[in-house]
Amino acid sequence: MHYEEITLPFPVPEPNAAAQEEVLRNTVMQLRETVLQEKETIVNQLGTINELTTKLSLCESASEEGKYDSGGSWSNNKNNQNTMGDVPRGPNDTIDNLGKTMQSLKDRLENLEQQQQRANMSGALFPSELRDLLQRRLGDLEKQLLSKVNNLEEEKSLLYNETTAHRQKTESTLNSLLTRINELEKGGSGFKSPEQFKLVLPLRTNYLYGRMAKSLPEMYSFTLCMWLRSSAGPGIGTPFSYGVPGQANEIVLMEWGNNPIELLINDKVAQLPLLVRDGRWQHICITWTTRDGLWEAYQNGQKLGAGDNLAPWHRIKPGGAIILGQEQDMVGGRFDATQAFVGELSQVNIWDKVLKPADILTMANCSSYTPGNVVSWLDSDVEVFGGGAAKLPLEICQDRLSETES
Repeated sequence: MHYEEITLPFPVPEPNAAAQEEVLRNTVMQLRETVLQEKETIVNQLGTINELTTKLSLCESASEEGKYDSGGSWSNNKNNQNTMGDVPRGPNDTIDNLGKTMQSLKDRLENLEQQQQRANMSGALFPSELRDLLQRRLGDLEKQLLSKVNNLEEEKSLLYNETTAHRQKTESTLNSLLTRINELEKGGSGFKSPEQFKLVLPLRTNYLYGRMAKSLPEMYSFTLCMWLRSSAGPGIGTPFSYGVPGQANEIVLMEWGNNPIELLINDKVAQLPLLVRDGRWQHICITWTTRDGLWEAYQNGQKLGAGDNLAPWHRIKPGGAIILGQEQDMVGGRFDATQAFVGELSQVNIWDKVLKPADILTMANCSSYTPGNVVSWLDSDVEVFGGGAAKLPLEICQDRLSETES
């Protein structure tokens, strides 16, 4: 192969050694200055990185422990160490390690921000949960307090009722004692005591009777007791009647014709298994309560009969007339001679409750005498009507004892 020689139009200068040396020297100087500047920059950045690393370590330690010092800053734990490790100080790998360090700082800052957000969220929810818990607790305490108040009100009401009943009983007893004292001071009745007398109704007429000065209050139960003696026939008539406006037969005890003794309440009838036409003193007690219309009949302290459905849930009306010896066809009058009582009555008493059998027995066997708490047998409270009717002295227990001996 053949090559032609080419000739350049201008001459090529040969390299100058001095000039090349000068260029190299300048380049070395520039490189040295650049290295010094980079070194200074790296040193400054390393100081900043170390400071940030220390602060981040403190923040991480405080975030994990969840504590502040008394000055409001995060507490410093002496055991905390720089988890970033030693930053390389050689100039060869500075840039790569600096990038890694900055990325690590960025990741840790993001982690701290997330932890702070969770802490803020927890701190925001806790007062709400605590408030709900406190509200529920206060609600429970309020219910307990209301229950205690209701119990106290009930106890107060019961105590008031008991106190009222006790006061009424005491007042009734005091009134009876005062009446007895007044009668004894007057000394005009001729009786040993105000209750030691009998009402005598010798004929079957429509004008002989006795009337009680007192009336009855509204009652939902009662006990009626009396001593009576009769040998009349057929039937002893009506020893007791209580009439009110609109109902003359509110309470009636009667034996008419050949029928058994009957108890009428609000014109409803129950027949009683009592036998009293033997001419001897008999102690009679009748109890009744509005609940289911329960009634009981006692003679001489012994219960001889009981029943129910006698005017159930009825209330005894107040303000009527109590007549002894006649049955009322109107309040206080319009008597029928065929229903008149013939015989003797004594110690007619009424209570606004059902007496216990033991209390009835003690009165029947003369162990004690208990006056009625709404109507009691007193000389001053019994008025006699009709020629031939009279109030005469009587010691019932002695009289009854003499009947037994004879």
